[in-house]
Amino acid sequence: MTGSRPLKFGYKASAEQFGPSELLRYGVQAEEHGFDSVFVSDHLQPWRHDGGHAPAALPWLGALGAATSRIVMGTSVLTPSFRYHPAVVAQAFATLGELYPGRVILGVGSGEAMNEKPLGIDWPEQKERFARLKEAVDLIQTLWREDRVDYQGTYYSTERATIYDKPEVEVPIYIAGAGPAATRLAGRIARGWITTSGKGRELYVDTLIPALEEGIDKADREDAEVDRLLEVKVSFDHDLEHAAENTRFWGALALTPDEKTGVEDPVEMQRLADALPVERTASRFIVSDDVEEHTARIREYVDMGFTHLVFHAPGPDQERFLRLYGEEILPALRS
Repeated sequence: MTGSRPLKFGYKASAEQFGPSELLRYGVQAEEHGFDSVFVSDHLQPWRHDGGHAPAALPWLGALGAATSRIVMGTSVLTPSFRYHPAVVAQAFATLGELYPGRVILGVGSGEAMNEKPLGIDWPEQKERFARLKEAVDLIQTLWREDRVDYQGTYYSTERATIYDKPEVEVPIYIAGAGPAATRLAGRIARGWITTSGKGRELYVDTLIPALEEGIDKADREDAEVDRLLEVKVSFDHDLEHAAENTRFWGALALTPDEKTGVEDPVEMQRLADALPVERTASRFIVSDDVEEHTARIREYVDMGFTHLVFHAPGPDQERFLRLYGEEILPALRS
């Protein structure tokens, strides 16, 4: 237990790496191997051109819900600001919530240029993207709670709009935050906060978690009301060298902000990532061949207060990862 919340363990369905049918098979297997949740990325374009994929998250979640019975599923994350009007997101997730009550989460973020600019969208500065995100969340929640909504915001508007098929239980919204402003917003208005691992303990302990708690306090909420979801990048295998090599596909994650600023083309992103040595590509992952060492490093995040760990494995053999994690890692973590 962390606070009054039980720990949950999820599987990150990497839509950038696998096609829709293959990825669906892995989502089903995650449930079979004891994972509590499955979260899918929402990309128009992947990080790599060769071998990359980008199945649409919304129909994929519908298929996953039909093929499973227990797991919670959601986006990590979708941007309800550019490719999707917030009202369309409200309609889609209301439908998912009605089909699969209590099993759907809408995870949102301020977006990435590589997913929006290819559609001819002018990519604004972070300040505007953050303002758009706040307004989008407000509009989505308003549409879920009211009928015939006249909404006049800075960026979005509706005229007598109604979501006709609302679920009995409102779909929870989680907000992704890599910096204090979005994290503080999650604490104020969201049911969960999403961030990623591998950025150094100081950032979480000294900056992000205090920002989350500040937001919770400002809204006069209880700490247990906000799920703390961390995407944990892991590469576990009985062969340590193989575990390290598996990280090469996700080399873009190891690029510094300066190295990838302004890069929206998967071909160019792939070129930059492929130039990195395996030591760099592995640096964002917990790479291990030992159960005790692997789980000890994961527990460091639990000790920081994270309540929902969603594991992202980089290798092509996801069936092997799911089996090893289900047999060796999840039982050790739960014990």
